[in-house]
Amino acid sequence: MPNHASRRSLLSAAAVAAVAATGALSAALPRRAQGTPRRPGPEPAPGEARRLMARMSLEEKVGQLFVSRIYGHSAAAPDPADADTFEAELGERSAAELIARYHLGGIIYFSWANNIRSPHQVAELSNELQRAARADGAGVPLLLSTDQEHGAVTRIGKPATLLPGAMALGATADPAAGADAARRAAAVAGAELAAMGIRQDYAPVADVNVNPANPVIGVRSFGAAPQAVAALVAAQVRGYQGAGVAATVKHFPGHGDTDTDSHVGLPVMRHTRAEWEELDEPPFRAAVAAGVDAVMTAHIVFAALDPSGDPATLSHPIVTGILRERLGFEGVVVTDSLGMAGVRQKYGDDRVPVLALKAGCDQLLNPPDLGLAYRSVLAAVRSGELTEARIEESVLRILELKARRGLFQDPLVVPARVAATVGVPAHLAETDGIAAGTTTLLANTQGLLPLDPVRYPKLLVTGADPASPTGTDGPPTTVLARELAALGFTTTALPGERAVPAAPDHDVVLVCTYNVPEGASVPYDLVRDLVAAGARVVTLALRNPYDPARLPPVAAALATYSWTDGELRAAARVIAGAHRPTGRLPVAVPGRWPLGHGLTY
Repeated sequence: MPNHASRRSLLSAAAVAAVAATGALSAALPRRAQGTPRRPGPEPAPGEARRLMARMSLEEKVGQLFVSRIYGHSAAAPDPADADTFEAELGERSAAELIARYHLGGIIYFSWANNIRSPHQVAELSNELQRAARADGAGVPLLLSTDQEHGAVTRIGKPATLLPGAMALGATADPAAGADAARRAAAVAGAELAAMGIRQDYAPVADVNVNPANPVIGVRSFGAAPQAVAALVAAQVRGYQGAGVAATVKHFPGHGDTDTDSHVGLPVMRHTRAEWEELDEPPFRAAVAAGVDAVMTAHIVFAALDPSGDPATLSHPIVTGILRERLGFEGVVVTDSLGMAGVRQKYGDDRVPVLALKAGCDQLLNPPDLGLAYRSVLAAVRSGELTEARIEESVLRILELKARRGLFQDPLVVPARVAATVGVPAHLAETDGIAAGTTTLLANTQGLLPLDPVRYPKLLVTGADPASPTGTDGPPTTVLARELAALGFTTTALPGERAVPAAPDHDVVLVCTYNVPEGASVPYDLVRDLVAAGARVVTLALRNPYDPARLPPVAAALATYSWTDGELRAAARVIAGAHRPTGRLPVAVPGRWPLGHGLTY
């Protein structure tokens, strides 16, 4: 078992030192929130939400609590295969039928559910769904949502703008510049989502990643320094909500020091209460102070906050006692997906939604069996386990959020706005400008970088080519080779098994890596064999920056934190000396580099 205490002590000390050195926040946040401040966006007219709720039946009120997945690209006419999946999993053959049956409050878009083909198609789907909701009962507009974190978790790809992810933003050396970059990135992302009719984004991630072995957070976090993460979270909340999109910080009360993925198991947080207050609480407190619209709960056991063994999503002491009462959060609490294993191990799918509401949650996200979940909540109200007043508390928060995001004014989007907003040159230029400050030079022991195309004209690019669902311009090795060719080099991209024989014909070999496990033979053997053959090797960590510590020593090592075209273009410019590296590690790499490390030239 890992030595959690020693790891936390090491990383906490590094985080404190980094914050003291950089001044990430000039003053500590208050220990107790003094109520939620006014959130950006038009406030609903007094009593508007209550008047609407008064006209709703119990069935319609319960429906407002649910945010469901759908299948296919169209609300009324999905492709036959999607309609078959729809019927098998949700009992209806289209989203329009699902809305009419369950009076849904929201829909979540997924690329794997075939909801996303292009920005124009997403905008049309959004309009079709809103028209279906308008035709249903009380006619309450839907809150349409997705997980567009950028970086490692990106649902909508090109031609939408692909921005640097959280840890890349956290690598920006200057705290003020980093917060500004985070705000600008969220503003671009929010504007594009709003143009497509998506008014809730399950971002930013507020988890403080102090565990290098965390299998599910990693580069989705801004880093390991709590106050620095807090500043970036608050900046992104302002960016998203200033663009008209509800930000949703996650995963409360903090998922950063777990070693189990809650999609497949039930993680356990071992922090003490004092450690939680020092490490995990600050970003959520900052988000509440910034007026965040929504907070997503985590499917984790946190014994120091609730010894019952219930996951946080189902914990009244955590959701109500800490989030509502200690932090003073008055907005919408949304569960993480109820289809994940972490919330389904202790209780059945009929009990989970009821217990989440009893804990204090408002939105019930993506239950595996929507019909069962819906009927279970209705039955709990009719039996008296839940009161209708408790349901109305959540419905009122949801309706007020919809009003604040302008959905009662007009939920439909203008198709022409998509072309004028999504993936426009100004947004792409913003991406390149932000990415330029994120590439981190970790090692340059032989002074090899920057590369001179006259001295080292022939480059070989090899290594990992992780699949990307986001519509990049090709595999990372191909994109990197193309970007370096544009800077004056002669480049070749080859798979690993062909790289060692080809290395003698090239001046430098660049090896892309992707989440190298401890003790893995791939790509360790590749790097070892290239070095043994006399090659000048430069490694590029495409995701987690821990990779170089798990490989043989090389001439130079860089971290990009993601493998979008913008990040690879920025890395190519650093390699070629067209741009100086300025990024700094937002996490420590145990045994190799401290938090805040980064070289330049």
